[in-house]
Amino acid sequence: MAAMTSFRSVVDPADCDFLGHMNVSRYFAACSDGVFAIQSEMGLTASDMRSGRRLSFAVVHAESDFRSELSAGDAIRLETSIIEMGAKSITFRHRLVRSEDDATAFETVFKCVMLSLETRRAADIPDEVRQRADAWQEEATQQR
Repeated sequence: MAAMTSFRSVVDPADCDFLGHMNVSRYFAACSDGVFAIQSEMGLTASDMRSGRRLSFAVVHAESDFRSELSAGDAIRLETSIIEMGAKSITFRHRLVRSEDDATAFETVFKCVMLSLETRRAADIPDEVRQRADAWQEEATQQR
């Protein structure tokens, strides 16, 4: 399954809990940032969400596995792929990787719906968003 890097960062000491590793909330925050980056690549930008079509992907289900601890100073990247796309939903697989050794620290599958920010109900994924998602997947496949 082809994946593209959707987020990069370095674990900050403020991201860590009193046990000394990255806090659970930061794992999900990285994935959330990745979804916003990907949806922007698909044509749903922040300004579009605020005053344009008023659409955004919203997570409705997540299944996650924590595989390895991350510590302050670790460079990380999020690899995202599309598993499935329906009329109103899309399923992303995210893999958070420690860059130094390519160790998978976290994996999660997010099922998202296309949410109308005005009605707060599921909406059809626009055709141009679907086309960009297909092109993104094709590009990711070619990069492998």
